[in-house]
Amino acid sequence: MLNRREFLKQIATAGAGLGLIGLTPVLSYGNRRPSSKIITIMHTNDTHARIDPFPMGAGRFEGLGGAARRAALIKKIREQQPNNLLLDAGDTFQGTPYFNFYGGALDFELMSMMGYDASTIGNHEFDNRVEGFVEVAPKANFPFVISNYDFSGAPEMGVFTRELMIKDVDGVRIGIFGLGIAFDGLVLPGLHEGVRHIRPQLVARQLVRRLRVDYGCDMIICLSHLGLEYSSYRPSDMVIANEVDGIDLIIGGHTHTLLDEPRIVEKPSGRPTVISQVGHAGVVLGRLDFEFDRTNRIRRVLVANQQLNPELDD
Repeated sequence: MLNRREFLKQIATAGAGLGLIGLTPVLSYGNRRPSSKIITIMHTNDTHARIDPFPMGAGRFEGLGGAARRAALIKKIREQQPNNLLLDAGDTFQGTPYFNFYGGALDFELMSMMGYDASTIGNHEFDNRVEGFVEVAPKANFPFVISNYDFSGAPEMGVFTRELMIKDVDGVRIGIFGLGIAFDGLVLPGLHEGVRHIRPQLVARQLVRRLRVDYGCDMIICLSHLGLEYSSYRPSDMVIANEVDGIDLIIGGHTHTLLDEPRIVEKPSGRPTVISQVGHAGVVLGRLDFEFDRTNRIRRVLVANQQLNPELDD
């Protein structure tokens, strides 16, 4: 295992020259116009302390992933698409000895070096108790956006979280909020002591209205750690997309679902919700290019998710 300083140096000097796969339209309202804007959304979920690529002999994921490849690919995309966001849907913690040794600090340092704009909080962020998260959270120079956890009983954790955030990208006002999964059956009471879960549908409706009406957002993104969908009724990305109007993009996590193409949930309002999730362990970097017209309305969405494999090292 590389020590922390050596690995941070390796990330900082990761190679350029990576090839990018083509963009495939998944939602379109017509042909592109010269006056349109393109904003690229890159995203990850459930990276689970997978700093190194999977070792050989690790089954279907052998040789895949790795933070160095992700950093280099992000750098390459930014060189081509300067108007972008990099977002994460939670569960950075737990999964390899890197977490056992560093407690998530190394992950947050690497994500900061990659220039993440925001992440939400997954259930595994409580694995070292509230105190464990608070200890390493200062290593993150990006905010944790979580809207349906009440931190009034754990204000030391609330210091590092936001209910919502707004980013202005090339004149497009983008509102971001986050939804976390219920603790029952996932997180022992002693691990999330002082943090209370609130029903996500109610919170989502309230925040969409605030972001759209009070803050004048052109686009709304939900960072969700609810899971894509379940066989029985419980809050999930599909439930939120169907029951809450006005969300343009849900970046999902928790169920480790690899969607080759996003789910599109059509809405009576004519504003569909796009749902994207890219498996786990950083094997794939999600990429969606949103095209906006001159009034900052979404005209088209294109997908170019990319698997992080050894070919990217060339």
